[in-house]
Amino acid sequence: MTIDVEVVATSSLGDRSYLAHDGQVAVVVDPQRDIDRVLALAGRLGVRITHVVETHLHNDYVSGGLALAKVTGAAYLVAAADAVAFHRVAVTDGDEITVSGQLRLAVVATPGHTFHHLSYVLHGPTGPVGVFTGGSLLFGTTGRTDLLGKEHAHTLARHQHASARRLADLLPDGAQVWPTHGFGSFCSATQSDASESTIGRERSANPVLRLEADDFVTTTLAGLDAYPAYYAHMGARNADGADAIDLTPVRPASADELRARIAAGEWVVDLRSRKAFARQHLTGTLSFGLDGPMSTWLGWLAPWGAPITLLGESPEQVAAAQRELARIGIDRPAAAATGTPRQLAGGDASRLGELTTATFADLAAARDGRPPHGLPAPDVVLDVRMSNEWRAGHIDGAAHIPLPDLPHRLDAVPDGVIWVHCGSGYRAAAATSLLVRAGRRVVHIDDAYAQAAAAGLPTVTTDKEDI
Repeated sequence: MTIDVEVVATSSLGDRSYLAHDGQVAVVVDPQRDIDRVLALAGRLGVRITHVVETHLHNDYVSGGLALAKVTGAAYLVAAADAVAFHRVAVTDGDEITVSGQLRLAVVATPGHTFHHLSYVLHGPTGPVGVFTGGSLLFGTTGRTDLLGKEHAHTLARHQHASARRLADLLPDGAQVWPTHGFGSFCSATQSDASESTIGRERSANPVLRLEADDFVTTTLAGLDAYPAYYAHMGARNADGADAIDLTPVRPASADELRARIAAGEWVVDLRSRKAFARQHLTGTLSFGLDGPMSTWLGWLAPWGAPITLLGESPEQVAAAQRELARIGIDRPAAAATGTPRQLAGGDASRLGELTTATFADLAAARDGRPPHGLPAPDVVLDVRMSNEWRAGHIDGAAHIPLPDLPHRLDAVPDGVIWVHCGSGYRAAAATSLLVRAGRRVVHIDDAYAQAAAAGLPTVTTDKEDI
């Protein structure tokens, strides 16, 4: 009998959950809030979930672990050292959990991402198969160590180094590594393109296993950038124990209600692609396309608890966004509406707008005094990428405000025509819509930053912020 591990990916948040089984019973590791995906997988496989385990109290999403354990009757394993408000099976370093005659978990303390972080070594009939590492040893990197406060980052970074070394010493080179973070999650110290890995591969490539402790700590702390503001609410929510997710349809809003919500300055969000938004949108709405990391950026920028209204092309698009937002604790949007922008405007064409878009080649021409037909010359180029991206290289003469800072720094944006860019166009669309809502004249550069140098725009590096 073989042991199989199935991946349940949440690409929008850069996370993975896992279901390990022997064909009859299963253990689920770090489940997301929407547990219906896990239940459906278990049903397709014909296995019974008997154990649900958490590697740590998560900072980037609301866990579905407690709800899954209640629904299935499974044992819910959480670190004994974590103070939680619900019943759990308290586990600690050295514990062993027999899931079946073929499948066993060994608990290993791996502090670093959090103080009480655990990893779980999966044993099959012939020995260790792999290890569920949560936010400890990731593909080519480790989990970041500053999420519990900058004052703990240095101490946790040293713990992270020791924990990764411990796993490498405990396991053979062929053992699989199954991390929860590291696929775009802001819980990861850096990012990797790898889709799978082993202890041997990490031993040869991962800085935590190649650098001495002091060098690792210095390098790791120097590379950390800002992380989403909603993280501040996730740990407490998970310690309290999240209730079951509610994905019943959002209350529909009429055209008049949308008008009132926009007039009140609320977050009325257009879920269509940024290109569709640019062609036509309801004036005063904000672009957070569902084709990108919508929940991360919307959850980061919108004030916590602020009413959010979702606009989609279809009920299915709104439902998908609702699921994404529930994963980060935005449980019930205030309202929703579907249809074309003209329908959402109640047929009133005066309520419709469009965005002016351009490329980096257009910007280069405009800076040379040759703006393409119909494009206004730029008074300011605004870079809304993160600080690490800015320091690594930016357009000479550009102003810089990271997108998460823009909602409360709109007054800091210089006067005149603003050309806005990011790394690919997604964040710039959100920034452009925020600026347009504030009454500014904006051109959205919907282009990859790599094209800036190719267009002849001079780029520079600096250790300083611009504005």
